[in-house]
Amino acid sequence: MFDIEEELKKLPSKPGVYIMHDKNDKIIYVGKAVSLKNRVTSYFRKTNKTKRIENMVKLIDHFEYIVVDNEQEALILECNLIKKNMPKFNVLLKDDKTYPYIKINVKDIYPDVYITRRVINDGAKYFGPYASATSAKETVEFIKNKFKIRRCKKFRYKDRACLDYYIKKCSGPCMNYISAEEYQDGIKQIVSILDGNINPVIKELREKMNKASENFEYEKAARYRDELLAVENMAQRQKVSNISDNDIDVIGIARIDDSDMVCVQIFYIRNSKMEGRDNFFLKDMADESDEEIVSDFIKQYYNGRNFFPNKIMIRNDFEDRESIEVWLTNMSGRKVVIKVPQKGEKAKLVEMAENNARITLDNKEKANKNLVLELKQCLSFDTLPRKIEAYDISNISGQYMVSAMCVMMDGVIKKNLSRKFRIKTVYGQDDPKSMMETVVRRLRHSINLSNRNDLSEEVKNKYSMDKGFGRLPDLILADGGITQIRAIKLAIESVEREIGQKLDIAVFGMVKNDKHQTRALIDEDRNEFEVSEQLFNLITAFQDTVHDTAIGYHKFLRDQSMKKSSLDDIDGIGEIKKVALLKKFGSVSKIKEASIEELMDVNGIYEDLAYRLKEEL
Repeated sequence: MFDIEEELKKLPSKPGVYIMHDKNDKIIYVGKAVSLKNRVTSYFRKTNKTKRIENMVKLIDHFEYIVVDNEQEALILECNLIKKNMPKFNVLLKDDKTYPYIKINVKDIYPDVYITRRVINDGAKYFGPYASATSAKETVEFIKNKFKIRRCKKFRYKDRACLDYYIKKCSGPCMNYISAEEYQDGIKQIVSILDGNINPVIKELREKMNKASENFEYEKAARYRDELLAVENMAQRQKVSNISDNDIDVIGIARIDDSDMVCVQIFYIRNSKMEGRDNFFLKDMADESDEEIVSDFIKQYYNGRNFFPNKIMIRNDFEDRESIEVWLTNMSGRKVVIKVPQKGEKAKLVEMAENNARITLDNKEKANKNLVLELKQCLSFDTLPRKIEAYDISNISGQYMVSAMCVMMDGVIKKNLSRKFRIKTVYGQDDPKSMMETVVRRLRHSINLSNRNDLSEEVKNKYSMDKGFGRLPDLILADGGITQIRAIKLAIESVEREIGQKLDIAVFGMVKNDKHQTRALIDEDRNEFEVSEQLFNLITAFQDTVHDTAIGYHKFLRDQSMKKSSLDDIDGIGEIKKVALLKKFGSVSKIKEASIEELMDVNGIYEDLAYRLKEEL
């Protein structure tokens, strides 16, 4: 049995990495510390903690730690463990792609030109990174068509030329139709183009285009024109990696009030030119500071990358900036610095990244609001259903009856506003009555809190009727059909009679198909309302969220009951047999009612033990 209090006392005051596990031994958080004792102990003190950390601590069953020599080693180990295990409570990037490069094996006699996502020290030339795989493919295709570079993956001499040669897409090196010297001359031109030295090629193409036009060969002239544009465009977008002192990544973040989502935008500046950008959306970040988000983002984003800028520019400094600089420098093989510009053009670049992040986040929010507008039109509402609540029930044969409520505000699922309920007045498996109890309790809670005079202004503001949990929903979605809809309506009517006031709350059901997938919304009169694919996906995600919340809470209560029960006091009943008994019968009361023969059907329960169970329970 892991005793957290005792293990905290054993922690060393040395640098290292700590790993938090839940009861299923799943890693839920990885962190580094200069002092393991101070950092890990701080999680279990009764001090002000963020909501995310509070939720994490509740799930910690045990922890382990790895002592290292210095903070740098701790940082490297932390990054690798996060990437490997993807812990639930760490900041995680969903987009973990590596960017494409164009590779030329210049040491080969007849080099190929192709796309790769791995940059290694093998003597080849790498060009990129390309912000888009499409642009990389277009560039390679143009090069191969222009210079008739071989298209076969492995070069070998053949008895006859392939089709590419006869359709004039290959110079036929496999048949010695072109000398190695001539082929290498073409490769040098390609390298020159990708290096940005395009003037000779542009001059040649322009001359051919003009000549073809003078000879009234307009199709040929158009082809040369397209090649000319392709070369110019290619040279503008691509540079050889690791040769510029002006390779800069600019990171800006933005968040919206009352939202737990953060947008991180990164600009790629190569040789003083903006070459692309990327957006990353991080969820459940309401309690995290900008500095913490930027620190975690940099560690995850650059861990395992092939390309590193020589500068990273951010808005605010953060605690472990120097350690991360050393780590990035060691990985890249050249000096990498993290700058916090205060004025001038570089500060304006950071501001621009932040503004773009804000616009991107606003657009995402607007897209969600448009879906809410679509829902309003679909259901023929007079006003927008800004706050939507969904409910679901979970139980096993009436045991551990629970329900869950999840909230969507303006098209955004707010996990921090979700609530869980233990059913108190319903006995046995009765989902409609359980739904009624849940909705009545939820509505009473908001109404009672808003009307109490003995509460502080802070609490009143938190639970006021116009915001947060205190605000009543405009629409309730039930995970089910007609029965659940009617149960919720009865609950609303019951509260209306109590307060003598009409509550303007619409109720619809989320009906599923044979594959347990949401197929439509339905009202009390069995009218079905079809929605667009985008709105359908949002409703499905909402339904999945409330379903997972209910099931998760049910499993938690069941596991808790398994840990502590009257079975623990019976000699011969260990953890394995206890779990087996509860899994078969569902509860201790059911075990009491079982016959000797039924008890003996459980693996490990022999006759004497079965009689002992009957006597002592």
